Amino acid sequence: MKAIIPVAGAGTKLRPHTYTQPKALIPLAGKTILSIIIDQLVEAGIREYVLVVGYLGDKIQDYVRTHYPDLDIHIIHQNERQGLGHAIYLTKDIVGSDDMFIVLGDTICEYDVDSFLKQEGSVLGVKKVDDPRNFGVAEMEEDGQITRVVEKPHIPKSNMALVGLYKITASQLLFECLSQNFEDGSNCQDECTLTDALECMIQKGASFRATKVQNWFDCGRKETLLESNAILLKKLGGNVSEVHQFENVIIIPPVSIAPGCSINNSIVGPNVAIGEKTNISYSIVRDSIIGSFSKLYDVVLYESLIGSDTEIKGETRTLNIGDNTEIDLG
Repeated sequence: MKAIIPVAGAGTKLRPHTYTQPKALIPLAGKTILSIIIDQLVEAGIREYVLVVGYLGDKIQDYVRTHYPDLDIHIIHQNERQGLGHAIYLTKDIVGSDDMFIVLGDTICEYDVDSFLKQEGSVLGVKKVDDPRNFGVAEMEEDGQITRVVEKPHIPKSNMALVGLYKITASQLLFECLSQNFEDGSNCQDECTLTDALECMIQKGASFRATKVQNWFDCGRKETLLESNAILLKKLGGNVSEVHQFENVIIIPPVSIAPGCSINNSIVGPNVAIGEKTNISYSIVRDSIIGSFSKLYDVVLYESLIGSDTEIKGETRTLNIGDNTEIDLG
């Protein structure tokens, strides 16, 4: 089985961070979004991956080659942003008729990956949501058999959202439906969705079952990213590298502090993730993500997302700052 991870999105809702960093490489609970996804799949035994990259794709390619040298990784470039369906279609020559497991590169799910993959036939991950109008939605029988899928329905007939987990055993039929949607054009007004192709498969007789995930973490916006960071830190317990310099520091768990950090006369936590070789002095930081190689001096930060190579001096603020930034709030 091949794992397909589309990571070609520009991540516009996480700007300014995604001007310089792919969304999949945004830090989260001491890791990156992409590494959390891949680690889950590696633990389940998947060794072959197809990553569909676009904007800043060279950074993703360098990252996976460096951090996962033992995996069989194929890189596909989606040069034009034509939607998720188009991204999946680009993998057809590599996938062929093999089973595939599509995992979206901007969401993290808590689920039993091994059990999910061992189910017979095609399986879609779902989660109950309050407002399904912004998601792909699965209409299903009581036994979990999916009868219809709809992308962002105006009047939803189900509140079971598709969470970005798609195990497909009829790969050739999926590619046929994607090709049909491209040629027809009626389902590709702004972009070609994967949901429309799945519905085409159902109409042609393909069978899909739904599996509910325990948790679904949306990492597409600052607010949900910080919320996901806090939840994952609590679940993972945080991690403070032994390679650090602390002086007169209070740590309030859970926190994740990467190697090489220098922190003095400060309070850190709870729910804080700090990248490597960051310096923090005379500051209070809570409920925040701080990038690598950053410098904080005399600040109080809460619910903040700070990019790498950033320097901040000054007062209490809630901030959303990209990489390579210098701010003096004094």
